Amino acid sequence: MTLHAITVLGHDRPGIIAETTDRLAGLGLNLEDSTMTLLRGHFAMTLVCEGTAGGSEIEAALAPLTADGSLTVTVREVPAEHAPPAAGTSWVLSVHGGDRPGIVSAVVAVVAGVGGNITDLTTRLAGDLYLLVAEVDLPSGADVEAVSRELTSVAAGLGVGVTLRAADTDEL
Repeated sequence: MTLHAITVLGHDRPGIIAETTDRLAGLGLNLEDSTMTLLRGHFAMTLVCEGTAGGSEIEAALAPLTADGSLTVTVREVPAEHAPPAAGTSWVLSVHGGDRPGIVSAVVAVVAGVGGNITDLTTRLAGDLYLLVAEVDLPSGADVEAVSRELTSVAAGLGVGVTLRAADTDEL
């Protein structure tokens, strides 16, 4: 059994997910992890699948998706990595305010500075309003109040608001 990371990028249209996953299931691949989003009208999906099909076989099965030139598909074998459970605590970080360059880098630098890990991050621009929502794992020894104060300070310098709250364990 091998793992493959598969990306599908391009102009959005109905049916991309259905077509992609049908072709992968037809190869006997098990969809283990995935994410999909629309980015300014562009479809972006990443899947990690396990099975016996090789990369060239997967590429051939997905080739019809790219026939009209509106989608790009990549297939890459990836090593099996079983992440140990997080030793720290899970948090949800939200940032909102006027759009400007540097918001993401400044805010995530605070998390990285204490050894935290961003496990999911989404941003959206709606008019002039910028929104960032991130799932964050902080190490068990992190001073969450100090992290929150630093985030508030960085956000104030950017002219945005920030919230750090404990993640509900039953959100999924």
